[in-house]
Amino acid sequence: MSAPSAEIIAIGTEILLGEIVDTNSAEIALCLRQLGINLYRTAAVGDNLDRIAEATAAALKRADVVVLTGGLGPTVDDMTRQGVARAAGVELVFEPRLWVRIQQRFASFGRKAGDNNRRQAYLPQGAQAIDNPIGTAPAFCLETGGRLVIALPGVPAEMRHLLEQSVVPLLRQIFPDRRCLVTRILRTAGIGESDLDAKIGDLEAAENPTLGVAAHPGRVDLRLTASADSKDQAWKLIAGLEAELRQRVGRYVYGVDQDSLEAVVLAAAGERGWRLVCVEAGTGGALAAGLSAGSGVFAGGWLMPDAATAELEAKLAAQMAAAGAELGLGLLVNAEDGRLHLSGRLRLKSDNDGFDRPYGGPPANAAAWGVSLLLDMARRRLG
Repeated sequence: MSAPSAEIIAIGTEILLGEIVDTNSAEIALCLRQLGINLYRTAAVGDNLDRIAEATAAALKRADVVVLTGGLGPTVDDMTRQGVARAAGVELVFEPRLWVRIQQRFASFGRKAGDNNRRQAYLPQGAQAIDNPIGTAPAFCLETGGRLVIALPGVPAEMRHLLEQSVVPLLRQIFPDRRCLVTRILRTAGIGESDLDAKIGDLEAAENPTLGVAAHPGRVDLRLTASADSKDQAWKLIAGLEAELRQRVGRYVYGVDQDSLEAVVLAAAGERGWRLVCVEAGTGGALAAGLSAGSGVFAGGWLMPDAATAELEAKLAAQMAAAGAELGLGLLVNAEDGRLHLSGRLRLKSDNDGFDRPYGGPPANAAAWGVSLLLDMARRRLG
């Protein structure tokens, strides 16, 4: 039996204008993955009735489950209810009991529900209300043509609560025999995306487990995903692919899943009982920002407004001595001859290492690239 499929539609013109970031879709996607439901598309639609209805109708032709988030408020531009009704070919119906609950909810705040809030008591015909105990916008679900539409509020806290408390149990009830979907991320550094692809590109063509690549400045994530009738079977599929990847590119793998390069370096220094300091210039404090969580290991960071490499090295040596630190990291991003340059210094009590190289990518990513290069150098030295 194939796994059910889903699509997510985020409603709100403010998303399209870039005024807010749609975090709801990411949370819903993670939830669907954990339920073994395949997510094939996400979309963002403005507060327009025609486009909401069109997007919902199109999604219902492809997916078993369509989850919408946003557009359930009391204002004129909150049109999710109308859009879903039109897509399903039904009318909006006033629900007196829902209106009573909305009024009671406002009363609990010491307020009175206004006439515009009465709009929230209308649902597509046949829909079931999903009570919202932490907000005023009721959610709902509607079965239509053998497909399921779930409409959730756009306020992240409300969406998250209803997703966990109401939607997950509902989906588990509807799809009890779903396949299990598991994911592992191998995190790499010290190799570019194209070079990595040359080593593992053939593995990306596999259908189960699948392999995906996501590049970040100086780091590349390998996402392994497998589906099976049980978690044990799915993890066995993951294990086989992971073993092959580690055989090919294991020297570049610094961690898995939630591991960060910063945390790996801090842990390696901590195992030696070392303390670490950093000095940087032209980075906006990017190096210290990632290391500052290392309580007991990170002894301080210093940001210099401008510096040459010699000044960076001198400041790094001085701060190591002052803090009694065994490991020092220095990073400089500066412009020379119209180009950005990255200079990194790794200083130990016994010896030093470093790099000096031009940077030709987007200027906004220069500091992140420098941080990744320097931390990967430290990882290898401490490994």
